[in-house]
Amino acid sequence: MFRALVLEKDAEGQAKATIKELETDALPQGDVSVAVEYTTLNYKDGLCLSPTGGGLVRNWPHVAGIDFAGTVEASDDPRYKPGDKVVLTGWRVGEVHWGGYAQKARVRADWLVTLPDGLTARQAMAVGTAGLTAMLAIQALEDHGLTPANGEVLVTGAAGGVGSVAVAILAALGYTVAAVTGRPETEAYLCYLGASRIIPRADLAETVKRPLESETWAGCIDAVGGAMLARVLGQMKYGASVAAVGLAGGTGLPASVIPFLLRGVNLLGIDSVMKPYPDRLRGWERIADHLPKDRLDAMTRPATLTDLPALGAAILQGRVQGRVVVDVNG
Repeated sequence: MFRALVLEKDAEGQAKATIKELETDALPQGDVSVAVEYTTLNYKDGLCLSPTGGGLVRNWPHVAGIDFAGTVEASDDPRYKPGDKVVLTGWRVGEVHWGGYAQKARVRADWLVTLPDGLTARQAMAVGTAGLTAMLAIQALEDHGLTPANGEVLVTGAAGGVGSVAVAILAALGYTVAAVTGRPETEAYLCYLGASRIIPRADLAETVKRPLESETWAGCIDAVGGAMLARVLGQMKYGASVAAVGLAGGTGLPASVIPFLLRGVNLLGIDSVMKPYPDRLRGWERIADHLPKDRLDAMTRPATLTDLPALGAAILQGRVQGRVVVDVNG
């Protein structure tokens, strides 16, 4: 038997989350069984926990949780053996496949990554999909020529999960970071993570009036999208890149092609869900090497399975700062 936060539809068709005891036989098919130790909360998790399942949950009952870290209990794949520490992010686990909001999980071996040296299971979930996405964005910018000598790097949605990790890692790598936030109470937090200056969200919230503005940013990690992304594109330096990681500001892009044609700006889409194993492993290893652990602790709050429904609603409303680490045995 194991405990899980189970999503089921009620008589009105609304999803309800309940802590239940389940038989191990209830787990889906997979190559590797994992004793989950920690999971976390991402925006997608908030959608899955919403009354409609956010359009992501297809089958009921369901166990959400797109990330988890724990210890292998049994494996039919030679790459993993009982006792190995592993991390899972992405692959639509927690959406179409049962996820990490439980004390046990069974998944395909291809979806796992061995926990890197220098990270505990708890720290890995303080990173989670949000932190891995941040590192993948940094890698993409660097692969397109970004170096600390190029100038200031902008991070939008900086107080969120992706933004917090991005600010901390960029600063640790020697970059000068400008952090965008609409919450003045997070300014001290962002400066502690390594931001050199704070940009009020209102300064970038206006729709594009001119296709090109002053060349300001050497790179950008954008978690907002929409009108803000369109505005930022016109402020990029010649040949600079924007890594797009989110859509908190909407899915539309009311932009001009002029920044691409006259300044050679690159817009890089970042996907962490189906990212091939080598890139995923490279990201985790660099996180272990470069993410300051004291900064990671500062951006993390603890939670249990019982807390998740309320936290899921809060993250959809933009009221969760940093990262949430969920002790599934707590």
